[in-house]
Amino acid sequence: MKLARFQAEDGVRTGIVVGDGLIDIVRAGGPAGTMQSIVAGGEEMLTALRAIEHAPTTHRLANVRLLAPIERAGKYLAIGMNYGKHVAEADKLGVPRSQHQVWFNKQTSCLSGPYDEIDPGVTEKLDYEVELGVVIGRPAKHVTAADAARHVFGYFVANDVSARDWQFHSPTFMMGKSFDTHGPIGPWIVTADEVPDPHALQLRSYVNGELRQSSDTSLMLANVWEQIAYLSTAFTLDAGDLIATGTPEGVGAGREPPLFLKPGDVVRCEVEGIGAIENRVRAPQF
Repeated sequence: MKLARFQAEDGVRTGIVVGDGLIDIVRAGGPAGTMQSIVAGGEEMLTALRAIEHAPTTHRLANVRLLAPIERAGKYLAIGMNYGKHVAEADKLGVPRSQHQVWFNKQTSCLSGPYDEIDPGVTEKLDYEVELGVVIGRPAKHVTAADAARHVFGYFVANDVSARDWQFHSPTFMMGKSFDTHGPIGPWIVTADEVPDPHALQLRSYVNGELRQSSDTSLMLANVWEQIAYLSTAFTLDAGDLIATGTPEGVGAGREPPLFLKPGDVVRCEVEGIGAIENRVRAPQF
């Protein structure tokens, strides 16, 4: 299933995406609640939703505003330098290599919708990063890589928008990764049963229609299961927590000369089998 949050005439709703339409879950007789409650509800909740997934659609996608597909998560964690050629780009930028997975927080206040505008804020080096996103379902603590798939609720498309100048204000990257609006995700959550292998997906980014990134999730250095195992060794991953699994080469900072985003640019990020998000850069709002 594809599960979405959307703004309709009567407020924010949760729905099941079917073709070019949406089934309002509550109107179709499904369970009331937030996307967080759907994710936390696990298989029992999914069974209830499957009972209504063939109901008539109540809205057209073209007539509603899609929102970030989950309310503000408890954690939004992102891995850096997780594709070999992107590591080479990072070398040129002076980012030190690590023997371990490199993780940083994106503050959850950065989350925005799949078609919302990006506000550059004070950065002069605005960049894009297409990534496969993961939604944790069953809480995970001391999970092995072999068991990690059981803890995934679903997947989404992420643009890890980055303020490259602010990224290096501190060694954690957090400042340059967490500006408001710098976390567009969506366009919906595709449940894990619809993605047989998250390590066999094409991902691409475009700026104003020009292809900037093109790679495959099979090229991750640490795959999704290894990421979940590593994180859950240190702390609990809760239902609704989000993971951005890394970006391939082709980011603006890695080009010669660098190609940073500017107001009016439109960034499109695509992940095969999941969907696409598209965000326009607006003039700074300060």
